Amino acid sequence: MRPFTIHEGVACTLPLTGVDTDQLIPARFMKRSRAEGYGGYLLHDLRFDETGAPRPGFPLDAPQRAGASILVTRRNFGAGSSREAAVYALVDFGVRCVVAPSFGDIFAQNAVNNGLLPARVSEADAERLIEALLAGETRARVDLETCRVALGALDVAFAIDP
Repeated sequence: MRPFTIHEGVACTLPLTGVDTDQLIPARFMKRSRAEGYGGYLLHDLRFDETGAPRPGFPLDAPQRAGASILVTRRNFGAGSSREAAVYALVDFGVRCVVAPSFGDIFAQNAVNNGLLPARVSEADAERLIEALLAGETRARVDLETCRVALGALDVAFAIDP
């Protein structure tokens, strides 16, 4: 993964609280070779029904969110097991930055180790970003040097573990 100082890309919201590593990639897909990539299994049980058909309206599958590389979500993202494959699934899907009020500790460490930026924002700022995305904003800018996320008219600070 190539490092970035500034990343601009399509942003998508996953307006859920407590998305855990088991949801990010169900265990049954971790038997596959890492070389095959895990991106297609990201949030599989939320994105697809029991027959494998896409669930209508899932945010990451919306045409205007195609190629999303910035994910904005709610608190406690990546909680649960120490499943590094959860980060692999995000990275393989194309996500470069997850913006949330809080992260599972092990998830955040695995994210940094694999080139995924876990950007912590206040709960109020997360809600403002989510509202803007739900209202139709699609592109965001993440500046690692200034620790700012810009989305439309919004510009909010984020924190990272130094």
